[in-house]
Amino acid sequence: MTEDDIITFVSGLPGTVVFTAGPGDGAPEVAWGDSFFFYEPDGLDRVPADGRLPYATIVTKDYPGFDTASRLDRPGVFRLNAAVGRVAFERLVGYPPAAHAAHHAAVDYTVPDQVIPHPLYAAQSWVSIVSPEDGERARAILAEAHARAAQRHRPSS
Repeated sequence: MTEDDIITFVSGLPGTVVFTAGPGDGAPEVAWGDSFFFYEPDGLDRVPADGRLPYATIVTKDYPGFDTASRLDRPGVFRLNAAVGRVAFERLVGYPPAAHAAHHAAVDYTVPDQVIPHPLYAAQSWVSIVSPEDGERARAILAEAHARAAQRHRPSS
């Protein structure tokens, strides 16, 4: 799957807002080119202003001093990330998010097309796939993250 394939798929999920950071939109320069997927069922075509976190992201490069474990500085490499919840996290990686610290050193965060814990947000039930090739698996994870975001959504008053 390409980044565009993922964006096209996620854009078709109900209530999803896709934000790809770039110059002039207030995003920090290090995030330019990265995409963020938010659940916004009110039909607003903008990033939610309530501080809501995205339910999935595409990261296209290393964030020096912060997130370099996947070595995204390699040509053509990107990482799909999704907030899937505790139950799905354990099903996908084989242990609960709270146990990630004990497994962290054994995970190869650079391996392509494998579901792995997110290098920084595994304890918050995020999983990742570096350069996903299995589109069916990636779409299923994204659909699950979207459904979870929809279920957790609380309409603004």
